[in-house]
Amino acid sequence: MTEQKLIDNDSNSREKSQFIIDGMNCKCCPVFNTLSIIGKKFTLLLLRNMIFLKQKRFNEFLNSIEEINPKTLSIRLKELEKDGLIKREVFNETPVRIEYYLTEKGEALQPILEQMGLFSMKFCCEMVFENPDSAKIDKLTSKSFRKYSTA
Repeated sequence: MTEQKLIDNDSNSREKSQFIIDGMNCKCCPVFNTLSIIGKKFTLLLLRNMIFLKQKRFNEFLNSIEEINPKTLSIRLKELEKDGLIKREVFNETPVRIEYYLTEKGEALQPILEQMGLFSMKFCCEMVFENPDSAKIDKLTSKSFRKYSTA
């Protein structure tokens, strides 16, 4: 990925970056774009719970994500659905049951979450583990994070 600096004449001669990847001009930075999709508060935790804890119900999310409130949870679920990361399924029962499932696009974020978890386990181990064992920490891989569970 290369970056070129362009002068934006409409904004008092501020420089604007244009990224070029394999000869294709980007409209925006790909990292910035991904962050705009998954970077809102609680979004990654929702995805974590769906990917690793296999949660799919509103109350499961509400009870397992510290400090999230129902309004914010509802907004984040709608945003994830709009962005194509999850799908919502309504079951015609009494009371109505709603479940959320990852789409292929949402499942593609698993390696990113694993790498984020691995980074934290390796480089912030004192913050993550009650009793960090350096011998075990040196052997951690992204697959280690797949064993993520709650007590």
